[in-house]
Amino acid sequence: MAAKAGKESGLVETIKTIVYALLIAGVFRTLFFQPFWIPSGSMKDTLLIGDFLFVNKMAYGYSQYSCPFASMCSFIDGRIMAREPERGDIVVFRHPVTGQDFIKRLIGLPGDKIQMKEGRLWINGTEVPTEPAGEFIETFEPQGPMGGTPICSNGMVGLGADCIKTRLTETLPGGRSHDILDTRTSPLDNTGVYTVPEGNFFFMGDNRDNSNDSRVPQTAHGVGFVPFENLVGRADRVMFSSAGRSIFFFWTWRKDRFFKGLE
Repeated sequence: MAAKAGKESGLVETIKTIVYALLIAGVFRTLFFQPFWIPSGSMKDTLLIGDFLFVNKMAYGYSQYSCPFASMCSFIDGRIMAREPERGDIVVFRHPVTGQDFIKRLIGLPGDKIQMKEGRLWINGTEVPTEPAGEFIETFEPQGPMGGTPICSNGMVGLGADCIKTRLTETLPGGRSHDILDTRTSPLDNTGVYTVPEGNFFFMGDNRDNSNDSRVPQTAHGVGFVPFENLVGRADRVMFSSAGRSIFFFWTWRKDRFFKGLE
């Protein structure tokens, strides 16, 4: 009987250890890393619909928006252990009006003057240099769980046809380079000058003609300037990617994007 009781006690302790380990892992992931699925094409071709990544919540310190529910951390004023983001970072932030999570590239720092002229980005009165980087070609078909279709430079094409976009490599002040897509002439290709207020940042999508970002004034339908405390964290790497409408459609997995570093 003693031996049997000892075995049962050992089993209970093993189960408790596993449960505690899972709880600790869950708390660690929730507090310090946030899983994020890419739902739209606004960051193509850096991020594709169906990419899955973890966001490093401690990259810029911790704010109330770093918590799973902002109300849980409403006692935090500003940011704890704050670290300034760098121009060119890919950032998840909380929309100042709707509270929805967005992911965009950080373009403008506090005090910067940002403008678009004929589809090209200007920062502090200087055009940001670009160079041709070929074409980005994808299949014209419904993408992801939402089933939206992409916008193409080569006009209206049929399902299954090639959807082509012009790709450029843009080099920001400081030397960081990334690809952007130019699809068509849009109202946001020419803007006034945006002066980024102190304590705020200016974000844009890499898919410039298909992105709701800081070029649109802050409303429920526009992003505008984003306060520092609304930054959730930085995205550094794609962990998994699926081109299908479900993660379980293994034949749509993009294996070449597993663990892909982001620039």
